[in-house]
Amino acid sequence: MAGLLRRNTRGRSSISENCPIDLSPKALVFEKMASDYDAWFDKEGKLVFDIEVLAFQEILSLLPKPWLEIGVGSGRFARALGIETGIDPSIELLNIAKSRGINTIRGKGEDTILKEGSFRTVFLIVTLCFVDSPEAVLREAQRVLTPDGKVVLGLVLRESPWGKFYEQKKQEGHRFYRYATFFSHDEVLGLLTKAGFITEGIISTLFQPPDGVHVMEEPRQGYSLDAGFTVIVGTKRNGEIR
Repeated sequence: MAGLLRRNTRGRSSISENCPIDLSPKALVFEKMASDYDAWFDKEGKLVFDIEVLAFQEILSLLPKPWLEIGVGSGRFARALGIETGIDPSIELLNIAKSRGINTIRGKGEDTILKEGSFRTVFLIVTLCFVDSPEAVLREAQRVLTPDGKVVLGLVLRESPWGKFYEQKKQEGHRFYRYATFFSHDEVLGLLTKAGFITEGIISTLFQPPDGVHVMEEPRQGYSLDAGFTVIVGTKRNGEIR
């Protein structure tokens, strides 16, 4: 693990799980409600989670290792997908992720704490909407990737039925979603381009309505306005970041 971290001028790792991090309101809510957040995956979110995992499994064989998840949370997706390492600012969530066998690093997605070119695939799963600066997080993902590296986003797009559903929850002051910023399909592709990625593929799933998920779904290739969950794969572009 220490070999993945940048080192300061005294030769020590530049971060540890005990070092203080100034948590934003977005991150602090997950720190305070870590157990409630994690419990959702075992209750009403179980089938939704399984549908989303199946969409990722469509592309896993195409993604070079080692893998990193930025915003690993409690490690649910990391364990299900076989992601070895995760970074997150929440100690409470990292403790849960560690119990699931994930190599954990405490830090924010935009922090330059990992060595340049130390991973070949970086995942951001339902993370981009909760970070303070999506541009900075994607630039950092680009930096830690090898020249042939890939980024994999899993998100709820604003124009989708699920995006509209969560936007309504945000307006109502939901304890988690009031801090979320949802992006459109075109906005996400623009963010990837500015961060130095070429969009390689898109997978859509979760076509059932938010109040009626009852059966397992097969993912579909390509972008769909009707999909509640979208997986976007980008490849690191050689050359300068815009």
